[in-house]
Formats: sequence, structure tokens, C-alpha cells
Amino acid sequence: MANGAQRSEWTRAVRGFHAGARSDFGSCSFAVVVASSVNGAGGAVPTVLLLCSQGVPNSVIESGERARVQPETTEASRLVETAIQEGLLATLFGRCRVEYEGRAASTLKEGERLVVLKPDGTALVHSDEGQKPVNWQPPGCTHEVQTDGDSLVVRSRRETPEEVLLVEFESVDHVAIFDVTDDHDLSLTGTEEDLRDRILEDPSILEPGFEPRATERQTPAGAVDIYGVDGDGNAVVVELKRRRVGPDAVSQLNRYVESLERDLHAETTVRGFLVAPSVTERASRLLGERGLEFVSLAPSPDT
Repeated sequence: MANGAQRSEWTRAVRGFHAGARSDFGSCSFAVVVASSVNGAGGAVPTVLLLCSQGVPNSVIESGERARVQPETTEASRLVETAIQEGLLATLFGRCRVEYEGRAASTLKEGERLVVLKPDGTALVHSDEGQKPVNWQPPGCTHEVQTDGDSLVVRSRRETPEEVLLVEFESVDHVAIFDVTDDHDLSLTGTEEDLRDRILEDPSILEPGFEPRATERQTPAGAVDIYGVDGDGNAVVVELKRRRVGPDAVSQLNRYVESLERDLHAETTVRGFLVAPSVTERASRLLGERGLEFVSLAPSPDT
């Protein structure tokens, strides 16, 4: 074990190292833990653990790196300008105010926010709540960045209509730029189109003998999802819903049926089918009252 004199010597050494570390590593904060171990000769040797609490220290980020923690204003400006010039995505987090002027005007006072600048001209300003940005600019805008004293100013300009989004950072905690590649579009499943395709591929799912004749058939009341005939030659109107539905869906189907009854031959029977995973009790009662039918079917067989 180390004696009191050794501990004092280690403490002085660590304090000196800690002070030097702060100057060498810029804005990174440290915790220093000192323990003792035994060397081969049986003597006590200090073991120093250096823990950084704020990510990668600034001094180890080379000039070619593309992220900074608590950067100087000029450093943040340089990175964002690089992103704009090279068509990269940039993110900034810090304390800022936001102003918009265009078809209307708005102001967000100082607060901590995340700003995203995309290569397609999109600009997004996010707070710590909700999924939607608190302010934004659409694709096609032009991004600009400049310094104003100790502040970093980002502008996103739209030509038509003329709109300007201004974000002024009084401090930037983090800035990063990325060369993003994403070649895939979002693929949706469980849609009404999936439900329609299931019936068109196997019409007997609706009922044996059903024969689809058209999709999106126009009527004075709107477009019918699927129009066809049953085994007896009666006209069939099919309304598709991908989720559990209530009385509104029944009323919509009834309007289609009544519209076709007026348009078709007077003696033609028009049947109405509501196709959905499930219906509410009120919807079920209304279906019976209107002489309409319900088929429980999900967009995907696995649902």
C-alpha cells in the first residue's frame, strides 16, 4: 500500500496532469481516478484513469474530421459551409432563436434546438417535443451560413414564394456533417391497395361467384373501390377500409349504393359490401338497417 507521502506526491502529479489535460483537450471535461497497483519489485505504482464526459476531445479532431463538440463559432461556420458547398447533410445543436418571414411571420425566442440542413434545400428546426419541426423550409431552398460576432447565423431562403428562415445560435454544443446515401423509397404495407389486390387476386374471398368488373368506378357520390357482379348478376359495390371502422364508413357505402341504384336500370339490384378488419357495434347495427353486408378481411393475410 502507498504511504501518506506517496499519496500526496501522486495527488500533486495528478493535479498537474489534470490541469494540463484541460488545456490540451479544449472543451472536454474530465474525471481523474487514482488507484494503486503493485509492480514487480513489490512497490506501489499509481494507476491513473482519465474519463472524458463530453465525447471526443476537440484537440484529437483533425482538420479533415466532420464533427465538433462545443466548437468555436468559426469552426462551426466552416463545417456548415463545407456541407453547403459539397452537398452534404449538416446538423447543429445549441441555443438559438428562430425567425421566419414570408407569407406570414413568426419568432421563436432563445432555446435549445436541433437544426438539420439537407442537401435538397430542406431545413428543419426541432425542439425536444413532438415529431414535427417547430419551423421548417421545403426542398429547393438555398442555405447560407455566416458569423456575427460570437453568434452563428444560418439562413434558408426560398425564392417562390419569397420566404426566409433565420436561425441565430448564441452557442453551438455540437455540429456535424454527413455524406448520406439512401437509395431506397419507403415501402408501405397494410394499405387499402393491399386489401384491393387480395380481392382481385381471389374474388371468392368476398363471396363465391363474385366477379370484379372495375376499380375506382366513378359515381355521382364518388369513386367506388371495387365494382362487380355477384353470381346472380346483381351489381356489387365494395368499399375497402384497412382499419376498424364506424358508422361513417357505412354511410359512405350507402351513398354509393343509392347513387348506382339511380344510375343503373330500375330493376337492377345493387348490393353493398363493407370490407374491413372489423366494425364497431353501431356500424354493425347500421349495416343491418341499411341492408348492407360486412366481410371481415385484413390487408395482409398475416394480420
